[in-house]
Amino acid sequence: MEIKIICHRCKQKFSASTTTEIIICPQCRTVIPNRTPRKQSPPSGGHYGSSIPSLIDNLLKKLCLALKPATAPGLSSFVYPKSCGLDNVGTLGNKRAVLCGVSYKKWKYKLKGTINDVFNMRALLIQYYEYRDENMLILTEEQPDARLIPTKANIESSLKWLVKDCRSGDSLVFYYSGHGLRQPDFEDDEIDGFDETICPVDFLKEGMIVDNDIYKTIVQPLTEGVRLHAIVDACHSGTILDLEHYYDNNEHLVPRQ
Repeated sequence: MEIKIICHRCKQKFSASTTTEIIICPQCRTVIPNRTPRKQSPPSGGHYGSSIPSLIDNLLKKLCLALKPATAPGLSSFVYPKSCGLDNVGTLGNKRAVLCGVSYKKWKYKLKGTINDVFNMRALLIQYYEYRDENMLILTEEQPDARLIPTKANIESSLKWLVKDCRSGDSLVFYYSGHGLRQPDFEDDEIDGFDETICPVDFLKEGMIVDNDIYKTIVQPLTEGVRLHAIVDACHSGTILDLEHYYDNNEHLVPRQ
C-alpha cells in the first residue's frame, strides 16, 4: 500500500510505501520519517524470517544517514575563522572540505543536478574517506543560512577557511559544480590569452572568480605535506587552479609555457 507525501522542504509530491520506515525525497534528498501507523506482524518461524528485514532496515538507516542533506552543515559546532569575516562557531580538523553546487534556479541558464552532485560528494567523503560533517562547508542556494549561499563573497570566504592554518598531513577538498566561463587575460600569463573562471550565483552583479585568485587563495598558502584535491565540474576548468603543470593524456605531465 502506498501513501501520498509532500516534502516539507521542497514541496515535491511523491508516493511511498507504508512499510518503509524512512523515506527520502527524490527531489531534494531530505530524509522524512514515515509516521503512518502499521500493524505489528507476528515473528516468522522461518530461519530468515526476522534476520533479513532487520538487516535491510539497518542498511536503509545507514544509507539515509549518509545521504541526509546537510542543510546547515555543522552550523552549531563549526569554526568560521574571523579572517573570513564569519562568526566563530568547532575546531579545524585534519580533513576539511568545501563543497559548492550552483543551480542558478532563478535564471534561464539554470543547471539541474548540481546540488545532488554536492550531496553525493559529501556521502563519498564521509563513507569512504572518513571526513566529518563538522569539517565541511556546503554551499547551495537551498541553504537556510545566508553565509552558505554560493555568492562570490561566500565562496571566497569558504576557500580561505579551507586552507587556514593548514599543516603537514592535512587533506583538503574543494568541489565545485556549476557554470564556468573565461575572460580576456589582462596579466598576460595565459597561453591562450584567457583566464578561466567559475560563476557564483551572483556573478552577473558581483563578477566571476578568476583562476588567478583561486590559485592565490588555495594553492599558494599550502605548506609542505598538505594535500589538496580540487574537483571542478564546469566548462573551461582544465586549468582553473593555474598550476605549474597540467596533465595531457598523450604527453602526460606537461609544463605550462
